[in-house]
Amino acid sequence: MIYLDANIFIYPFVQENEAKVELHKALFIKIAKKEIIATTSILTWDEFTYALKKHLGRETAIIKGKKFLSFPNLIFLKIDENVAILAQDLFIKYNLNPRDAIHAATALTNNINEIISDDSDFDQIKEIKRIKLGNFK
Repeated sequence: MIYLDANIFIYPFVQENEAKVELHKALFIKIAKKEIIATTSILTWDEFTYALKKHLGRETAIIKGKKFLSFPNLIFLKIDENVAILAQDLFIKYNLNPRDAIHAATALTNNINEIISDDSDFDQIKEIKRIKLGNFK
């Protein structure tokens, strides 16, 4: 099982690097076909729709946000008090942004120690291994 950071879903819509977009699409196909078990936090919906609203407009964010919530075979993990407590610890220990701390804590609370992300801030977290999208097989 692997955790997906929000940027994995956002970048295909806001970047112009076609090769990178193809990497995202390949990952999404693997998830849809159940070739990998992928998880994320419901917080990802917040980040995804916010970024799309900012870059592409509210109507696009509404449509894509709805589709995101029904992404085939993507497991949405809950955020609860235990996640928040661990996120607080990670926030302090590694000087993370709060959302990154929540993502890491969500993964770790669910016994997931790998995250696919293009955010190098995850590299400093000793408890979790970041996999760059281009390095994911």
